[in-house]
Amino acid sequence: MNHPMPAPLFPEYLLWGWFALTALSVAYVAWDLFTRTPEMKVMKWGWVLVTLYTGPVGLLIYWFSCREPSPGTHEQFVAPLWKQAVGSTIHCAAGDATGIIVAAALTGYFGLRMGVDIWLEYAAGFAFGLFIFQALFMKDMMKMSYGQAVRHSFLPEWMSMNAMMAGMLPTMVILMSRDMRAMEATSPWFWAAMSAATLVGVVVSYPVNYWLVKNQLKHGMGTERALGKGGAPQAEASATPPMGHSMPSMTGMQHEMPAAAGHAGHRMTALPEQMPDMATGSSAPVSGLRKAAVTLLTLAMLAGGYWLAARYGDLSMRPGEPMLDMPGMAMPAGHPM
Repeated sequence: MNHPMPAPLFPEYLLWGWFALTALSVAYVAWDLFTRTPEMKVMKWGWVLVTLYTGPVGLLIYWFSCREPSPGTHEQFVAPLWKQAVGSTIHCAAGDATGIIVAAALTGYFGLRMGVDIWLEYAAGFAFGLFIFQALFMKDMMKMSYGQAVRHSFLPEWMSMNAMMAGMLPTMVILMSRDMRAMEATSPWFWAAMSAATLVGVVVSYPVNYWLVKNQLKHGMGTERALGKGGAPQAEASATPPMGHSMPSMTGMQHEMPAAAGHAGHRMTALPEQMPDMATGSSAPVSGLRKAAVTLLTLAMLAGGYWLAARYGDLSMRPGEPMLDMPGMAMPAGHPM
């Protein structure tokens, strides 16, 4: 099947300008994380990866949600629930988006159709997020064996992955349908499409991660100086104590909460859903009915993303197929007539 090739969405020099800004953003985030901001080690790498995929936007998110504004303030700075949810979303994006991008590069190399690509990418994203970024990197923090960590993380990671793919899937397909050079990892348009897809995925998955963190089903933004380096959702109100009351230091909280028991090994003695909700003081587990409802919601989001991809993109396309020169449409440089 021949496919039309429209003119590029924007001049190529803007694309290379974006890549240059991305390189600077990644360099700054990496320098700041590894020299001055006491974020958890797994999240340091998560931020670097997500900034690599999202460029200056990732830097802005990092600046306002994680970067320690002054020495000794990281615990309080990341305490608000919305920032905790940002940390969960970044962790999700680092694992899921990496799996999706690697799979997209491989499926493009083998010339598979987009309708097949997207489900291989979904499986790869879920596997990379669950088995590596969740279970492998977080098992010590959760004080579990690897197998226990996989079982514990499966449902929250699946919910988060569904939401991430609900944003990435239509973005990838629509952009690649607009310019099929974006299906090949050797093309800069591929990386531009993946950058845009990751940005949309982060936005779409944030509300789901907010719910997961609020209900103690996923960890939030962490810090090395508190809670056994594990981090846990904190009440937004904890960052602003009532007038006349002093804020308890996070250092003191380490001695009061059982989660601080394994500082050196990134360990937590309580599972995330067993820790008391800092905003409500409740440690009641989320009911199975609520989990099922949110899981169904994320599946509906994924179905909506697929519908958008099928409606506004081309799921039958594959790399290397000839394209038709349509009136008013520009062919890529070097394309055979």
